[in-house]
Amino acid sequence: MSIFVPFKAYRPQQKYAQNIASKPYDVLNAKEAKLEALNNPISFYNVIKPEINFSEDSNYYAPRVYEKGKAVFDDFVSKNILKQDSHESYYVYELTMGNHTQTGLVGCCSIDDYFNNTIKKHELTRPDKEEDRKNHVRYSALNYEAVFLSYPQVTGIDQLVNITKKEKHLYDFISDDDIRHRLWAITNKEILRKITALFKTKVPKIYIADGHHRTAAGALVGKEFRDSRNGNLDDKKRDNYFMAVVFPDNQLKILDYNRVVKDLNGFTKNELIQRLKNKFDVVTCATQYRPESLHTFGMYLEGQWYKLSSLPDSYDDSDPIGQLDVTILSKNVLEPIFDIIDLRKDIRIDFVGGMRGLSELEKRVDSGDMKVAFSMYPVSMTQLINISDNDLLMPPKVTWFEPKLRSGLFIHDLTD
Repeated sequence: MSIFVPFKAYRPQQKYAQNIASKPYDVLNAKEAKLEALNNPISFYNVIKPEINFSEDSNYYAPRVYEKGKAVFDDFVSKNILKQDSHESYYVYELTMGNHTQTGLVGCCSIDDYFNNTIKKHELTRPDKEEDRKNHVRYSALNYEAVFLSYPQVTGIDQLVNITKKEKHLYDFISDDDIRHRLWAITNKEILRKITALFKTKVPKIYIADGHHRTAAGALVGKEFRDSRNGNLDDKKRDNYFMAVVFPDNQLKILDYNRVVKDLNGFTKNELIQRLKNKFDVVTCATQYRPESLHTFGMYLEGQWYKLSSLPDSYDDSDPIGQLDVTILSKNVLEPIFDIIDLRKDIRIDFVGGMRGLSELEKRVDSGDMKVAFSMYPVSMTQLINISDNDLLMPPKVTWFEPKLRSGLFIHDLTD
């Protein structure tokens, strides 16, 4: 069963919350983050992406960069922009995007649950990105950003969360991407005890939704700290835990993660369509085509949209990986026709998150930047959980969760 515990968060005072809050570190590159932080000296990008304070030719992975992030954090604390709560709490974090609302609990997971596979993974981590996040934790002894996790919905937890949402919130603001963020603190000791107990008795597994690198960094560096003092889980020290926001699985929204390809690998349009007909029913569309069911795809080529419906011999629904639409596209299109084998390394393919819409696919193709685009049907939480439970790995660039958490609203001190 799962270990989930409250903590004393560092938080911005209410008047600073909207300005300090930033998108997660991996949503923007350094140049984009620097632009967003312009004229906002308390942007949390100064902490999670401190490279924005250095020239573009600097080594963004040098010790001075991580030291700068911690120095900015300390400055925010000294100026009372950030202040640590005096009592351990869970925090209720609600995000609303359009007509979709999801509500999670902010707390801390056990590093041992990561190592014993109670926290389930579905992606590989890249060593360079993992090391970068580990250094942020090493140099600060803080979890600056929460990881985004999910658990099988539990009615008892929902009820306790809803009780809290009737009380006065800590923050309520709309970010620049039109997402509403609301946060409440749970300080009642009996409710805290009940939530902790429900995770121990009713939540057998927790699933990484977004943040494999941050999860790995939090667990691995937490273990480094614990081992350096010859500690263990029972000593109750904060380095036994890393910060997370956990959402019930029935509330999460996964968007499509689409593909664009640089060239047709020597084929003409008609030759490509003929090759596709070996594995798909191909129909011309009068307008943009967004897939409305599994195993269907949109294709945009030379100003025209097509609907591709997979033929029965092109996929295997008994295989958790083989049933994924990204697998169907790779095995039947990208590999045999375009000769794109390694999605992580091939520079002829790029990926477009569903938040950008189908018009972004048209833009990439019409501009000449790319030759053809494929729109995908989103992966479901059921598919993600099935793959995780079977200890399998998703192909690259499959899940795009929205809305994104805001960073800077809560920070976990590993030394407290």
